Formats: sequence, C-alpha cells, structure tokens
Amino acid sequence: MLRDECMPSDELQRIDERVRENWPTGAAAAFEEAIEFHESLPREKQFATVLESADRPLLQPRAGVPLLDDQIDLLEHLRSAGSADLLPTTIDSYTRDNEYGKAEDGLSDARETGEATLNGFPAVNHGVEGCRELILATDAPVEVRHGTPDARLLAAITFAGGFQSFEGGPISYNIPYTKEHDLAETIEHWQFVDRLAGAYTERGVRINREPFGPLTGTLVPPSIAIAVMLLEGKLAATQGVRSLTLGYGQVGNLVQDVAALRSLRSLGEEYLPDEVTVTTVFHEWMGGFPPDEARANGVIGLGGATAAVAQPDKVITKSPQEFQGVPTKEANAAGLRTTRQLIDMMIEQDVRLDGVERERELIERATRELIDAVEAAGDGDVAQGTINAFDSGELDVPFAPSDSAQGAVLPARDDDGRVRIFEFGELAVGEEIREIHHNRLDARAETEGRDQSFRMVADDVDAISDGRLIGRPTGGD
Repeated sequence: MLRDECMPSDELQRIDERVRENWPTGAAAAFEEAIEFHESLPREKQFATVLESADRPLLQPRAGVPLLDDQIDLLEHLRSAGSADLLPTTIDSYTRDNEYGKAEDGLSDARETGEATLNGFPAVNHGVEGCRELILATDAPVEVRHGTPDARLLAAITFAGGFQSFEGGPISYNIPYTKEHDLAETIEHWQFVDRLAGAYTERGVRINREPFGPLTGTLVPPSIAIAVMLLEGKLAATQGVRSLTLGYGQVGNLVQDVAALRSLRSLGEEYLPDEVTVTTVFHEWMGGFPPDEARANGVIGLGGATAAVAQPDKVITKSPQEFQGVPTKEANAAGLRTTRQLIDMMIEQDVRLDGVERERELIERATRELIDAVEAAGDGDVAQGTINAFDSGELDVPFAPSDSAQGAVLPARDDDGRVRIFEFGELAVGEEIREIHHNRLDARAETEGRDQSFRMVADDVDAISDGRLIGRPTGGD
C-alpha cells in the first residue's frame, strides 16, 4: 500500500533508470555529472538562494516556445523589457501528456517552418544539453512550469539540465488537470520527483519545489487551496525537499486575498518541518480576462496592489492579452511592468485593511479542519489520507475534472465579493463554518432580490471577464 515514507535510495535509482529509458535523451541525465554542472552555476542562477534572500516580491511570468534559440530570446526580452526577476520555461502540452513522439514531430515542424507549432518548450526532446544551453544563456534563475501528472522523466532531464525549480504536485497537477489519472498513482510518481529533488538537495544543490496553488483557477475557496498546498508540502518534505514555495491564486477580493496569503505563510511554517524553508507565491487572476486590454490591465493592477499589501515572496504575472491566449513577448513584458509599478508605488505605504484578521481566522479554522480530516482518513498517513479524503468528498476542489474527486463543492461570492461555499458536498468542515458561508451568501441574495441558486455561481464565473467582480443580475434577469 502507498505510504508517506521516504523512498529508499535503491528504489530511487531503480525507478530513475527505468524512467530514463522512456525517451533517448534520458540517457544523458546522469546524476553525478549533473551535480558538477549545478555546482558550476553562479549564485545569481541558484533559484532557492535568490528567492529566499529577496527583500521584496519577485516577479515571474509564464512563457514557453518550442525552439531553443527562440526560448532564449523570449526570456532575454522578459528580463530586459519586463525586468523579470525569475524566469519560466513553460512546457508544451504533448510533453505534459508524456507524448514525446508527438512533441518531437512538433519540434521538427517548428525547425522547418520557424513557427510556434507547440504551445511550450519540449524540454524532454531538447534533452540535457539543450536545457543547459538555456540555463547558461540566461542571467537569472529559471523554473520548469508545466502541468504534468507523471513528470518523472521531465524532472530527471531538467534537473540534470540545470533547472533548480520545478512546479506542480500530485494533487495540484491531477485533480484540476486530468480526468482519468489515478490519484494514488500520481502521488507515487511525484514521490519519485520529490525524492530526486531531495537527493540533489542532500548533495548541496537545493531544488525548489512549487505546488500549483490556483488549482482549477476558478473561485477556489482559500481554505481548500491552502489545505492542498500543505498536503503537497508535507509529501515533498518527506522525500527530502527543503525549499518549498506554496502557491495561492487571486480570487479578487483584496481583504480575502491578503488574509489568505498571510494564512498560507503562517500555516506553512507551522505544518511543515523546521528544516524546510517556506516561501509563498501569488498568482495573479487565473480566470477569464476582459477582452479589452485596458480593462485587463485593471485586473493585473489589482493583483499588483494585492501583492504590495500581502508581500508574498513571488508573484506570477499575467499579460493584458490573456483573453486571446498566448500573449506576445511585448504584452508579457508589459504585464510585468504593470505589476512592478503597482508594487513599487504601494509597498512602502502603511495600508491597513479592516477585516483581514477576521477573514484570516475563518480561513485558518476551515483549513485546519480539512487537514485534520485528511490525517484521520489515513490514520496519520498523509498519502493514504489524501486519497481517502478525495474519494469520500471530505476534501474536494470546485470544477475539478478528475474522477478521483467528487467535484461536489461549488463556490459563489458574497455581497463583498469574497469567495464562499454555496454547495459543500461532503467537505470536512463543521456546521459553524457552513453557517457563516450560508449567511453571507444569504445577505447577497437579499441585496440582489433573488434566492441562493446555481445562477449565482455561473454569474460569478464570468463576472471579471465581463468587467465586474460580483455576478450581479442585470437587466431583467
């Protein structure tokens, strides 16, 4: 039975050898030689060192194109024109699905046509040599950002290639991303990823791990998002990870977002072992964006203002072209500058928001109840508890496609725009918290002259893309 136990070294080596046989480039991912390459990198390219020593929120966009030279040019532009502090390499969809042959075909097409025939960088196909060329060509730390339920080969190659930060986790890259991947199998796959990161860490190369905080990116209640971050953090720490960046996706209400980010940090430091350095990352709005770039900049600006008040260690920025899909490099850099302008103007102001501590207390109470339920469901074992809790619905994520989750929780905004829970399903929170959420949604319903209903949920999902925060009825609706 799967357990939350540190993977033995011989098992790590056995799985590593098998995984690297899945594609020819895996042969070059030799651990000892990779350690030497990492040790040759200067301090300014060591991801955990730069992130953990920062004295202000660092900015990082998303970005990935298929060709190596184009990816280098893209990152150089984001660094020079956008002043990005940390750089990304976003992986293509075929690689995320472990379809390396299709990724190879797309890469060949890109080389022939010069066009972006893939929606990201196929790191497995570029191999260790290509990854190292990318790392050496940049003057800032670079992270692998992807979305892969089974990221074992991707981790083996990119770690050997010089990347020192790796996004994702067994819950956050399963429940929100896929339908049929078994959660137990995904946890097992990510135990390898985290144990490999732990093995590098034990040799003095600290691999930063970053669970994906936004989850489905659609009105996720903060307590659910934070509970998932703590569980993935605990699973990673068991395998020897010592640099963890816990994530949270903006919901749009300033008070609630600030409260959530403060809760994320304090609960992370409380629940994770003392030897783990906890940092936080704030993802600017992950839902639908307005099609108008001026309005989109308003959404980005609110994210920057939130970051200035809450002061996470890192901010994942958005561009004013989010509505149309992959942004141009110019738009991507513009999103960075917009966020930086807001942060730089506000960070030295003494901004005090009424209600943050009350909201933080509510978030932390609900989060603790969820974590307690998971631990009880696994008789103290986090891996088994996570599987059992998702199976029973005691832990759930709104709008999740996964067969491993009940998908019964539905969120809606209250009269102040804070995300509450409209339908709880079997979520393991007590009656007092349920009553608070119900009463606050009732107050909104009274304001709008309608009953609580799924219509509220649907209206709120589209609200920001329509230029509002709360999905109020309009016209005769």
